[in-house]
Amino acid sequence: MRLVSWNVNGIRACLGKGFMEFFDNADADIFCIQETKVQQGQVQLDLDGYYQYWNYAVKKGYSGTALFSKQKPLSVVDGIGINEHDNEGRVLTAEYDTFYLVNVYTPNSQRGLARLDYRMQWEDDFRQYLLNLNNTKPVIICGDLNVAHNEIDLKNPSSNRQNAGFSDEEREKMTILLQSGFTDSFRYLYPDKTDAYTWWSYMFKSRERNVGWRIDYFIVADNINDKITEAGMHPDVLGSDHCPVFLEIDLD
Repeated sequence: MRLVSWNVNGIRACLGKGFMEFFDNADADIFCIQETKVQQGQVQLDLDGYYQYWNYAVKKGYSGTALFSKQKPLSVVDGIGINEHDNEGRVLTAEYDTFYLVNVYTPNSQRGLARLDYRMQWEDDFRQYLLNLNNTKPVIICGDLNVAHNEIDLKNPSSNRQNAGFSDEEREKMTILLQSGFTDSFRYLYPDKTDAYTWWSYMFKSRERNVGWRIDYFIVADNINDKITEAGMHPDVLGSDHCPVFLEIDLD
């Protein structure tokens, strides 16, 4: 089974930058996107052979997630059941026979860590949501988690310390999540691989110089991590300041 996740930084803009070409070539069983930045009815995608599910933010032109699946899920749920968190369209959960897939766009802590307190509450509530699901079936989490976990996961760790996405607090929450029964699929296969990033600033020719961050993930329940066959990213795919990430896993 092949799964793909991509923060498209606005699906309408990405459609004009090769989204459909990549989507068709990827031929994913499940394809998730984040930061759609649309409201219902603002975009129509012709994805033959896929069921489509969208979770929209209340605020226009902001956040949002979508999930496209060849197999019809048993159920699809928007949000995590907490009103404080569920008005920004950040989570879509699809239930299948043998697993849950959770598509997430984690809140950014913002410049000066202005939203860090909210982010910390989000992390705790989202982790508990995942643990509750994981008690029923193994969980696969994908999306933009807005954190580079370790120094190997960004080009310039020293100069970014305590910036949004690389604060000690955010990194610790990722550590806690992984220690609670989950596996970072890419690091499971490639623990020491450097210069492997998923996001680059639009400034200073960061992408051309590969001055990036790895903040997009596929994370799987520990009890299925031995089913991972491949994981990685497509840094050559443009269309967004993020590149797509993928997971190949054999759950048969």
